[in-house]
Amino acid sequence: MVREDADVPLDDFLPEYDVNEVHSARVAAPPADVLAAARSLTPREVRPVSALMAVRTLPAILLRRRSSGSPRLDGALIDRMRERGFTLLAELPDEVVLGAVGRFWTVDSGIQRVSRDEFVTFEEPGFAKAVMNSHVRAVPGGTVMTTETRVRTTDDDARRKFRRYWRVVMPGSALIRRVWLRAIRKRAEAASARGR
Repeated sequence: MVREDADVPLDDFLPEYDVNEVHSARVAAPPADVLAAARSLTPREVRPVSALMAVRTLPAILLRRRSSGSPRLDGALIDRMRERGFTLLAELPDEVVLGAVGRFWTVDSGIQRVSRDEFVTFEEPGFAKAVMNSHVRAVPGGTVMTTETRVRTTDDDARRKFRRYWRVVMPGSALIRRVWLRAIRKRAEAASARGR
């Protein structure tokens, strides 16, 4: 699948993909406040994220495959994602793009730490590449914030494994994004009201 519209920073990193998910919300705050809220949102403000992160890492912890312990709930969610192996691919005035390479269907997600340039060229068989953005656009009365997630696998075997995994996690993934957008709206609108 290829997205039709031009000038989408996600296209710089993953123009073709196997699956994608798009969610958006209207926020009664300026775009700068909304993106600042997205950058500073904590896992504590998005309870399903905290719960699902804990569930996702529990098998690896029990098997002692990960030494980092339970997911941290302090600090920005974006920072926690980067600690877990996500790469900051782009940071623009209206958009932030994160990416990860991994075997997301495995117990420990098989995330490979890669640089921005390595992410673009990574094609090793048996993996999936994922990108996720936070994009803001000014509209009358505020902002529309959109988040899109795209995933592309590097070969047929990985595609089969990922699709089975995606069928199971997709409802939770959609829930996380909706709750995440609501939390950003709450934070951004509160910050905007304080600034008036």
